[in-house]
Amino acid sequence: MRQTTWLGVLALCCVGMPAGAQTCPFNLDAVAAKAKERVDVTLDSTTLQLAGRFLSSDSDARNLLAGVKAICIRNYEFARAGEYTPDDLERVRHQLRTPLWNRIVYAQDKNESSEIFTRTEGGRITGVAIVAAEAKELHVVYIDGPIDLDKLSQFGGKLGIPPIPAPHGVPKPSK
Repeated sequence: MRQTTWLGVLALCCVGMPAGAQTCPFNLDAVAAKAKERVDVTLDSTTLQLAGRFLSSDSDARNLLAGVKAICIRNYEFARAGEYTPDDLERVRHQLRTPLWNRIVYAQDKNESSEIFTRTEGGRITGVAIVAAEAKELHVVYIDGPIDLDKLSQFGGKLGIPPIPAPHGVPKPSK
């Protein structure tokens, strides 16, 4: 039921979003043009505030979104492997190679890689970027705003999000 509610709120927010608000810090137009399927979700602070009103009964979700300025999700699926290039990925990674961004996770398998970057300002995490690449799929997620990783771990298992292991010292959420 909660997942259905969340998806409804997300759809309502996307429908009500003005065209000018649909921006993402990563230019993936060339990649999108090659994809056989694509999903683009962009939520700005106004639509996130609207979503927060619909989540009034879920204080964990509301608290997780508090202070977040924007969420940008780009998912692409390709008909064949090799339709996007390593250079396409490098353009995204290049934008994350600034003094404010740190790569905190890198995992690579034969044809897959996943990276998580955090932006830190004044000792606080103020942004998260995730780049996950497979032979025929590419996923980029960008969250602009303060993110509490402890709260994020407690959010796992809710709204259709898989369980996230809690960092040391953080109690696991009750079921």
